[in-house]
Amino acid sequence: MQRPGFDSEHLMFRESYRAFLQQEVQPYKQAWRKAGIVPREMFQKMGALGFLLVWADEAHGGLGLWDFRYQQIMIEEDNRLGEVGFYHTLHSRLVAPYLQHFGSAQQQARYLPACARGDSILAIAMTEPDAGSDLAGMKTRAVEHADHWLLNGAKTYISNGINADVLLVAAKTSADNPRQIGLFLLERGMPGFERGRQLEKMGLHAQDTCELFFTDVRVPKDNVLGDVTQGLNYLKTSLVEERLISAVGSLANAQGGFELTRDYVRQRKAFGRPIAEFQNTRFKLAELAAELEVAQVYVDHCVTQHNAGELSAQSAAKAKLVTSELESRVMDTGVQLHGGAGYMQEYEICQRFLDARVSRIFAGSSEIMKEIIARAVLGHA
Repeated sequence: MQRPGFDSEHLMFRESYRAFLQQEVQPYKQAWRKAGIVPREMFQKMGALGFLLVWADEAHGGLGLWDFRYQQIMIEEDNRLGEVGFYHTLHSRLVAPYLQHFGSAQQQARYLPACARGDSILAIAMTEPDAGSDLAGMKTRAVEHADHWLLNGAKTYISNGINADVLLVAAKTSADNPRQIGLFLLERGMPGFERGRQLEKMGLHAQDTCELFFTDVRVPKDNVLGDVTQGLNYLKTSLVEERLISAVGSLANAQGGFELTRDYVRQRKAFGRPIAEFQNTRFKLAELAAELEVAQVYVDHCVTQHNAGELSAQSAAKAKLVTSELESRVMDTGVQLHGGAGYMQEYEICQRFLDARVSRIFAGSSEIMKEIIARAVLGHA
């Protein structure tokens, strides 16, 4: 299918990134899954080739490619050929832009070049043991002193948590207003900042996820991002792109799972003939192929809107909801059509099934997406 909006430069970028994945990622991803972490030097390898913070200007080490399609290409190739547990998109496209949009010139010069090189790895810490989507319920607090803020609390389920050198930490900055939140740049080695256990997950086994603990961490005022009263609003600004990123990844993973299943049923035989010849198999794949193509058109449309600064929260929620639900259906069908082999982790469809389950939860659960869409359909009733 010819996809509008993609030109020869996009094609060359895709080919270059695909070659990187084939040489530097594919041979090692099983080892990363067993280790539960991607080696830090992988970020440096990506940075050396210009694949990190591609949107950043040259002064900060980027390529100045603001077109979201370049990140879309990398997400698609990661899901089809690479390792989805390698969370460079979190580093490049979810956390680093906070520095670009809300950081001072000094903070940008201090952090962005090292992030573009892959020498400094980024993470964001919002979720707490008793506060997930409800950020107003967080307990981590920062108290202002003459030349610093004193941070206390804990975070959990933090992606890139082990590898991260700089973490964007959300904390309450008012004892009276539960919605007053600040964002603080914590650095590796700050006294009182400790990492807890690395968490074992259902899927995304190569992605390092951990707990974080803050005990009287002195955060210099130079490490406050923007206005300490506006953190909640800052976080909201990233939600549309975060959900678009999720939609792109879910759809690409679904397409990869579909192709694995299609190839498998062509070869696997039952009752003396390939199971691809059975009507049940053919009809299930036909339905999924139609859904995948329609979803791709909508996601590409959303990317075009996003590039123009016109993607709405409702459209992003629709894309995220439809693609994550479709991803789960594709993987479930893939496991079923693989039969017993689909339950074995040596088959890629099994790993994809496990990786896919979180898509309906992170970046806003399917239930939250439905609520956002319903408000647009019915008004704020």
